[in-house]
Amino acid sequence: MSKVQKGFRPYLGLTFLIGFGFFTMGLMDPLYDTYVPVFLGRYIPSMGIVGAVMTLDNIFALFLIPLVAVWSDKIRTPIGRRMPFILVTLPLTALSFAWLPYAAAVSLAALVAGIFLLNIWKQAARGPVVALMPDIVPGEFRSEANGVINTMGGIASIVGTLGLARLMDLDIVLPVLGPTKGRLPFPIAGALVVVAVALLFAFVRERGAGEAAAERRVPLRESLAAIAGGPDKSALLILASLFLWFLGYQGVLPFIGKYSIEVLGVSQGRAAFAAGMVGIAYALFAIPSGYVAHRIGRRRAIRIALAALTVLVSLLFFLDPLASALGLSGMPKVYLFWGILFLFGLFWVTVVTNSFPMLWQMSRYGTVGIYTGLYYTFSQGAAILSPPLTGGLIDLAGYRGIFAFCAVCMAAAFAVMGFVRAGEPERASAGTEAGA
Repeated sequence: MSKVQKGFRPYLGLTFLIGFGFFTMGLMDPLYDTYVPVFLGRYIPSMGIVGAVMTLDNIFALFLIPLVAVWSDKIRTPIGRRMPFILVTLPLTALSFAWLPYAAAVSLAALVAGIFLLNIWKQAARGPVVALMPDIVPGEFRSEANGVINTMGGIASIVGTLGLARLMDLDIVLPVLGPTKGRLPFPIAGALVVVAVALLFAFVRERGAGEAAAERRVPLRESLAAIAGGPDKSALLILASLFLWFLGYQGVLPFIGKYSIEVLGVSQGRAAFAAGMVGIAYALFAIPSGYVAHRIGRRRAIRIALAALTVLVSLLFFLDPLASALGLSGMPKVYLFWGILFLFGLFWVTVVTNSFPMLWQMSRYGTVGIYTGLYYTFSQGAAILSPPLTGGLIDLAGYRGIFAFCAVCMAAAFAVMGFVRAGEPERASAGTEAGA
């Protein structure tokens, strides 16, 4: 029985291995976002300046991810084209991350240098790591595979916030690491990244050097022309859509904690529950969303999800009259808010899980990296642009403005996705297609 006949099952273990790389990188993100502003605040009183430093990851991602991903498209080595980048950049990422709390104890210059180096290595690693999965998994099964990887990332976020973060209070002295208070999660996460690299190198095999060398290296200009000038412009339309949905998502995400405290009146300890509801739903539904899209089609699954997201964010805009109509106030109103965000997470992960595979389906072996890079160019561009826009909306119209903004963005993305005509798996040739 062929692998295609067996379905996704033969690729499941390999996908979990690749996903473990995402899991360990995902551990770093919540720790970085939560504690690096605290480290910076020891030296910098202005939160505006702290915020500017914290945007370095988005700025580096905007340029480095596509640059290195395209570079890895053109590399041919005996161990593959992604693995050389992974073996260099991920260990350096781990070392830089582990060093951050120690740098913070030395000086502001050491801390900023550590942040700078971490973001260079981390964003340089992301493109080759993400492109590794579509290099190995046939196009028909990439939604399921991306669901597995997104599940690993969602679990990592939960473990990082509810598990490792609690070790910040542990006050003991360890060999090599020294005093652990306010430091320990960082070297632990760094060590796990190194373990993930070892597992990837030991068990994940890219195409052989001879087979890869036979593939034509596609010039960058030719790749961009194909994306922008295809007969139906589907790749360009998907990129435009994902810019819109990330514009909406990133416009709300940074502010729901403050909204919870200042409008709903929850405590600081419960302020993170709002984002946690999205994260839990994300982890639970990432794999099922891939299977759903396999059955009904990726484009249809994404459009249904975008329509649902538009409705759910509109409900958040009308949360006060909705709660009043249901006779809810105080904590019951907060539970309603969390419930809507949980549903938001279910549909959001459907969009994220299936959009990448649609782009990869349009690629060939020699262009997977550039499609991966462009995904991050558009998503990170939205992440940089959106928070200042919605922050201004809050100043002008209050917090409800960000929900209206998000609803408009999701509805616009739904409309644009209606014109997409490519990106579905060619099931008759899933194992041999150019993009497999």
